[in-house]
Amino acid sequence: MNYKGKKAAFYTLGCKLNFSETSTIAGSFKEVGFDRVEFDEKADVYVINTCSVTNQGDKASRNIIRKAARQNPNAMVIVVGCYSQLKPDEISHIEGVDMVLGTQEKFHIPAYLGNLEKKKTTEIKTTRLADIKSYHKAFSWGDRTRSFLKIQDGCDYYCSFCTIPYARGKSRNDNILNTAAEAKKAVDKGFKEIILTGVNIGDFGKSTGENFLDLLKALEKVEGLKRLRLGSIEPNLLKDEIIELVSRSKVIMPHFHIPLQAGSDEILSLMKRKYSTGLFEKRVTRIREIVPHAFIGVDVIAGTNGETENLFQQSYDFINSLEISQLHAFTYSERSGTQALKIPWKVEVAERKNRTQKYINLSEKKLRAFYQKHLGSTQTVLFEAQKNKEKMVGFTENYIKIEVPYNENLINELGTVKLKSILANGNVSVEIENLFFSSFTSNSKK
Repeated sequence: MNYKGKKAAFYTLGCKLNFSETSTIAGSFKEVGFDRVEFDEKADVYVINTCSVTNQGDKASRNIIRKAARQNPNAMVIVVGCYSQLKPDEISHIEGVDMVLGTQEKFHIPAYLGNLEKKKTTEIKTTRLADIKSYHKAFSWGDRTRSFLKIQDGCDYYCSFCTIPYARGKSRNDNILNTAAEAKKAVDKGFKEIILTGVNIGDFGKSTGENFLDLLKALEKVEGLKRLRLGSIEPNLLKDEIIELVSRSKVIMPHFHIPLQAGSDEILSLMKRKYSTGLFEKRVTRIREIVPHAFIGVDVIAGTNGETENLFQQSYDFINSLEISQLHAFTYSERSGTQALKIPWKVEVAERKNRTQKYINLSEKKLRAFYQKHLGSTQTVLFEAQKNKEKMVGFTENYIKIEVPYNENLINELGTVKLKSILANGNVSVEIENLFFSSFTSNSKK
């Protein structure tokens, strides 16, 4: 069916993987005639790509669903994403929802639209977990300066606190050749920087007999690609060979994001993580040895079941001892169906938030020290689009966030800058030394 003249709006919650998939879903709408509009505009169809990592993710998803239903009571409201796969019945009871589509079905939404009439009762279309086997390629475009390239989906780890394997199925991926071809498509759209995303990117190759290291080597050779960043990679999968490749690469940025989750071996065991604090420390030490200027971001969860006050302090002290750049601290959230619910010793919610704040404070100290260390140096920056027309930001190769006066001509351009000082908002002021204007026009300029 052709929907020429009809309007569709999209909203993405959660991870970078969701952003890449929303772009692909939006592309499927464009192919059948839809015009894409902003989410706060009146549309004929609203698609909400949900997150369910935490209770807050569920709550945020519900709020956005209700907002879509209010904006145009006559529009079709379609809910997809992890929340849809995990709790379709719960979503179906939200007033105004027409369809709830699961992990596999979300990539075929136009096939379910019909004449766009509101449904009398919510339709639920999901595939049971054991049958989720197909892989759908995706990369983000149109709304960001950098592109998130999906290279992997699903997870086989089943950590005790996590629902993602139940929402996305087993680990799977496309082959290296096709993945590199997707990267080239992103470059051809004008993107200079690509960020690799997935549920467990270090597991790439499991379904094709390949490996993540060889993928990186292939992506380095994509014509026109200036920058490649690794997404979050498990410490047990961050092999020395990968760190060494980054150390000598002119394309792969010196930027690592490594989930730790807890700095206590006892808690890591309860979480069913596949590494120890010793291995994690070894990875950080190796990075500092051969990529000393690298940015190292670390995920940590505060207040998980079993985390006594002593174990939290042990975790805090371990993280404090590491030469990392930033923490991404999350407050533990109970998720139905997870093994963590069986672990004794529950931490009060207020104390979880208190511990999270302690990690946030530590992160701010670590990040400032990392920025301070690089003041006075000359760095290459990719300038990014910014809604604020007074200031704009950019990121150095090692992920230092800089700020300059807004200049539309700088969007999606590379240049060298000298880092001057840390501003009140935490960004770094710079002096622009040289610009490398390209022949591409960024999506943000169009």
